[in-house]
Amino acid sequence: YDRVGRGIVFNSLTVGVENGAVTIGGNVRDYPDRESALAIAETTPGVKDVIDEINVASVSAFDDDLRVRLALSIYGQPTLQKYALDPQAPIRVVVVNGHVELTGVVLNEADSQIAYAQATSVPGVFSVNNKLMVAR
Repeated sequence: YDRVGRGIVFNSLTVGVENGAVTIGGNVRDYPDRESALAIAETTPGVKDVIDEINVASVSAFDDDLRVRLALSIYGQPTLQKYALDPQAPIRVVVVNGHVELTGVVLNEADSQIAYAQATSVPGVFSVNNKLMVAR
């Protein structure tokens, strides 16, 4: 929650733990987001080591503009507005050089398909990889 309000919808992280060693991977929009994730892991009781496998997006005005338009398109859809209320933003929108990856957890397959359709309809998007999972 430390980065809420700073574009966390554009970050998608994975966490693995083995024998007290935490591996953090995924994609973030900028270096402060990366440093925040690492600091949280490093200060968590019981963590012995933190392995950084986080990719930081390159600085790109094109990608920044695309991120905003994608978020407005996805979260502006009436069916998907319920996800915008979650401070952890369950639909994550990762943009790297015009290529989009959707990650997170949605309530049903229809929401996943709507998010995908909204993302593919945004001008300037080269491709969309829909990795949204449906809650069971």
